[in-house]
Amino acid sequence: MSALRLQGLIFSALALLTIAFSLLLPPMMPRQEWILAGGLIVLLGVPHGALDPLFAQALLQLNSHAAWFGFVAVYLLLAAVVVALWWYSPLLFLIAFLSVSILHFSGDLVEGTTFAERLVYGGGVITLPALRHSTELTRLFSQLVGADAAMPVVAVLQLISLPCLLALFVVVVRGVRRDRLNGLEIMAVGLLTWIATPLLGFAIYFCAMHSARHILRTWQYAGVAPRQMVLVTLLPLLAVIGFSVLGWYLLPPSSTDERMLRLLFVTLAALTLPHMVLVERVRLSNWQRPETPARLSTSAP
Repeated sequence: MSALRLQGLIFSALALLTIAFSLLLPPMMPRQEWILAGGLIVLLGVPHGALDPLFAQALLQLNSHAAWFGFVAVYLLLAAVVVALWWYSPLLFLIAFLSVSILHFSGDLVEGTTFAERLVYGGGVITLPALRHSTELTRLFSQLVGADAAMPVVAVLQLISLPCLLALFVVVVRGVRRDRLNGLEIMAVGLLTWIATPLLGFAIYFCAMHSARHILRTWQYAGVAPRQMVLVTLLPLLAVIGFSVLGWYLLPPSSTDERMLRLLFVTLAALTLPHMVLVERVRLSNWQRPETPARLSTSAP
């Protein structure tokens, strides 16, 4: 069994276990859920974006300090644009973040999946929480962007969540016909994001499906040892931690939970834009390296 298929099987089992616990046990207290979900996202979800230097090296042929400096400057500029959008236009930020996330998450699925099926899959991750947990979703979004921006967005998500669920059922059936494991993965994502609470469901999906699959594909794409991949992630992760600490003190005064939620998801949104600009080029080429790839040196800045 390939690494990707094993990862899909493990995710599906974990998702179904989370679904069972969500149905049989009372929900966790908000603070407990936040600590669990936030810890998972930071430790297992965020690091997949720290592998972007591998893609930059292969795609952009960055072989000098000046080239690396330019890449980092553009990367940070794109991230800063997202943070500025959140600060000055929370509603537009939330709409853009959710829309971009749908497109980005659609890349999880295997080769041969149509664009429409990918769009339904990515849309399910974002819209299905509103079908069963609209009140909780409104609370979370309100902490992120304020109630005035959160309420109309959740109202729209509620309107399209049921059609998305029905469309996802069709995608599951088509996926099963192609490959049973592929159908199982799609079904697990749909049920997880529909039944589990929004924060917990997203954390399990983001870490065990999206991030884990991206790391495995990066390993296959780059052709480097796991140890080298770990070394590559160190500097970007330290930079993210440093900017997060700075952001903690720059955020407007609020409750600890609200400040942590804003810090986590604004950081995710800020990193998603430059991450997508880089990685989507690779995904659209079906994870094929350029004809004359350059290997990344761990000594690169």
